[in-house]
Amino acid sequence: MNSLKNRVTLIGNLGQDPETKTTETGKKFTHFTLATKDGYKNADGQKVSETTWHNIVAWNGIAEIAGKYLKKGKEVAVEGRIVYRTYEDKAGVTKYITEIVLNDLILLRSAKDQVKEDPEKEE
Repeated sequence: MNSLKNRVTLIGNLGQDPETKTTETGKKFTHFTLATKDGYKNADGQKVSETTWHNIVAWNGIAEIAGKYLKKGKEVAVEGRIVYRTYEDKAGVTKYITEIVLNDLILLRSAKDQVKEDPEKEE
């Protein structure tokens, strides 16, 4: 059961192109946002669509892969763990951050990639 502790799996679309940076100690990390959509019917029977945004962070080797192959709008499956952290901004206000730190990443095909060409179409 230890492998189930603090484990998150999400499938969604990138909300922005990933941004890769290097820390002062030389470690690479890549940050991006991921949108997941969920739908349900409310009490009136109307269909409601809900989008949730997630902050995703990848480190080292997976950071390089994410920075190289991911683009805004791409659909991906991610697996990682939730991390909560705080910091003080320049005005001294405490900010709270919730992130998913990646353990695994799978590139999924976008709808455009799945469109098949008409076999009777001549080039």
